[in-house]
This record gives sequence, C-alpha cells and structure tokens, in this order.
Amino acid sequence: MGYPSVYPTGVTIYDPSRAWSGFTIFQAADVGALLIDMNGGEVQLWKNLQGFPNKLLPGGHVLGSTGRRKIGFQDQIDLVQVDWDGRIVWRFSELERIADPGEAPRWMARQHHDYQREGNPVGYYVPGQEPLVDRGKTWLLVHENAKNPKISDKPLLDDKIVEVGWDGTILWEWRANEHFDELGFDEAAKDTLRRDPNVRADSSGLGDWLHINSLSVLGPNARYDAGDERFHPDNVIWSSREANIMAVVSRSTGKLVWTLGPRFDATEALVKLGWIIGQHHVHLISKGLPGAGNILVFDNGGWAGYGQPNPSSPTGRLNALRDYSRVLEIDPVTLAIVWQYTPKEAGFVQPLDSSRFYSPFISSAQRLPNGNTLITEGSDGRIMEVTPDHQVVWEYISPYWGSGRLSLNMVYRAYRAPYNWVPQRARPTEVPVKRLDVKTFRVPGAAALGREREIGVQGVEPNQADAAFCVVAEKS
Repeated sequence: MGYPSVYPTGVTIYDPSRAWSGFTIFQAADVGALLIDMNGGEVQLWKNLQGFPNKLLPGGHVLGSTGRRKIGFQDQIDLVQVDWDGRIVWRFSELERIADPGEAPRWMARQHHDYQREGNPVGYYVPGQEPLVDRGKTWLLVHENAKNPKISDKPLLDDKIVEVGWDGTILWEWRANEHFDELGFDEAAKDTLRRDPNVRADSSGLGDWLHINSLSVLGPNARYDAGDERFHPDNVIWSSREANIMAVVSRSTGKLVWTLGPRFDATEALVKLGWIIGQHHVHLISKGLPGAGNILVFDNGGWAGYGQPNPSSPTGRLNALRDYSRVLEIDPVTLAIVWQYTPKEAGFVQPLDSSRFYSPFISSAQRLPNGNTLITEGSDGRIMEVTPDHQVVWEYISPYWGSGRLSLNMVYRAYRAPYNWVPQRARPTEVPVKRLDVKTFRVPGAAALGREREIGVQGVEPNQADAAFCVVAEKS
C-alpha cells in the first residue's frame, strides 16, 4: 500500500475526556528534541540535541546526545543531560577512545538505541518512580567491536550494556557475544550467521549480528514478589531486532534467565502468540501502571531473523517476514496475549489493508497511568494514544522531515510525561480536535474545481460544503 502524496500533519484527533494529557517529547528529524502539548503546540525545542531516544526528566531536563560519530554505525558520541535552557549538566563519553581515519582521537560513549536513569526502570512516567536528575546510575546500551569464531569469522559490531555511576565510573558491563550459546539459535540459523552476521557497508565491514534496540531494568514487580527469581528488580531486559530475540539478563550472574524467540513454533503457546519479527521497545510494564508485570512490545513485522533459506530469503538472513505491525502486551510466564493492537483492532480489513498499521523499523509503546497506550508508529511519523478498547483518542503526525537518505518524517520513539515535570510552563489549554470525515474533507482548490462531481454525490450544496471546510480548517 502506498502513501498519499498530501496528508495532514500535527494533531488530527484529541479527546481530552479520554486521553491522558501531558507533554510529549520526540526527536523532530534533524531539528532537535521537541516538546509538544496535546494540541501540537511547540512548547520547547532543544535545537540540535539528538535523541536515540530523547527522554524528559522532572524539572524540564532532557537526555540526549550532542552528535553521532561520522564513521561507524549509529554510534552516539556521548549521552548528555541538559537543563531547560540547553546547558549540559551531566555527560558520559569516556567509554572508548577512538581514532577514526581523518579525525582527531576522542572519547566516545558509542551509545545507541536506549538507556535508563536510576529511579525509573523504563524511561517514561511511572507513578512513584521518578528518574534521578542530580545523582544516580545510568544504564546504557553501547557498541563494542568484537571477534567470536563461534558466531562468525567476520568481525562483529557487538552490543554491550554498561552501568555507569554519576561520575562516569563503569560499575558493571555485559557483552552479548559472550552469551551466544544461550540464545537458542538452531543449526540453520548458526550456519546463516557464520556466512553473514548482518555485515553493514556503513560499519567498516562489521557484522551487526544482534542489533539490540532496547534496554530496560525490570524494577519492582509482582512476578518477583511472588517468588519468580528470573524477574529480580535489578535484572535487565533487552530486545534484538535482527534475531527476533527478547531476553532478561541476571544482574548478579550475567546469565540469560528468560528468553522469547528466536523461533516461535516450538510450543503451543508460542504458535498461538505468533512470530514476533523485528520488534522494538521491549520492556516490563512497571508497578503502578495498568498491566504491571506484563511485557509490552512493538512487534514491527517487516523482515528479520536467521534460519532456513526460503523464496523470500535465499540466504537465510531476514527469513521471517510480515507486512503489518502489532503492539502486544504479553504475560511473560504463560506467553498469553493480554492485550493487543493490530490491524484488526484498528478496524482495517484483513488481509487486504493490514499494512495500514505498519512500521517495519523503529517505533515504541508506552503504558499510560489511565490504561491507555501511547504508540509510536515510527516509520511514517505517527504518534497515537489508544484506549484499552482500541479507540484512538489522540493522534499526531510529525511535520518534520529528515534529509539525505532518511528523507522521512519518521519518529524513533515518543514519550508522554505529566505537565508538572515541566514547571517552566503553565498547564496549557486543552482544545478538543474532532476526527475529520475523510469522505467529505476537501482541499479548498479541489472542492471548487470538482463541486458537481465530489460534493454533489454527498447531497450537499456547494456553498454549504465550503462553509463546513472553513470551520474545520480554523479549528485544526
């Protein structure tokens, strides 16, 4: 399914009576970290602050990066915390000293995709679990070059998790390649990995074999309270987009204590769950939020996985495919789906227009305190808030387009925070935005040129149709 060449941007739907209202932060393409209100009003822009992702902290502070490494793949130079006025109040960069060709040697964090600040396990608002702003530890997902002949004879772009003190001291680290035997790859997948561990042309020939894209701490949870040691609050959960794997790492032993994937056909429960492909933002819903103790994940679909070659994957890489997305809330013990948002819940005819809810890369899902879910359908720049009964009560389309190869209005990840996290601004006026009826909505010029054909079918006089459009346009 193609996109229309013209479509609205900004807030297109807002029902204040059903939405959990607050400020929303996201990376506005090449411009910077952008904070908007519920009507799409731009509250604050931290110009040039990159976000992989951006996260808002109490007091109007923001986490992000000052830039990306010119050589390599998705390495951020640093992770910084800035105040409301953009002044850097905390920085971490001293992970690895790098001398790239043509560049002066410098320290880099090599952070990518995710990080968490102590006090809050998931990076978004949880009642009673506020991230620290002037002290505490930070967990970062970073890159490290590695060699492991068990995986491939080719050099690897490995994923590493580091726990960093406020002063930049590294307190704990975990390397993915050292746990290859725990990941559950079958022989076909191992053979594919040996031949091609996802070697990227823009990463100096390194194999981005797992491409881990989310990292969270489990935090206090009912699973552990009930005696399940796998869900110790200090353990961390991550997600591999390239291998279709989600896993929990024991903070005390470094071993994997819970995994989901890479195959989804070994048990009846897995078959019922269905293949999770290329997923993003896997995390345990925190205590204090509806659904606490369940896994929330944006199951992208698209293309991912290693295994047996098939007609769509002659090499065995990217051998699982699906052309629509799902947001899943999963019981991590039974693997039952507790709640979901798929093309069916979105009201689309399956399979004819399932791809109308589809982001094959990036994207996220945040559980809100009222039980709604904030979904970032990232590849087409759409952020929406969905109720438990699958009604869209807020929707925003980013009007910011990137440049060069990424000439898209994509949004990597968006977060909603309460108004009181930003004391620099008063609570804004909340104005409802009614959903437009696309069957009668017309661009002004088109309505004038095709009145008899377009408006006459609706049984509406031309002057009445024009007047209705003008009112809608003013309110939008």
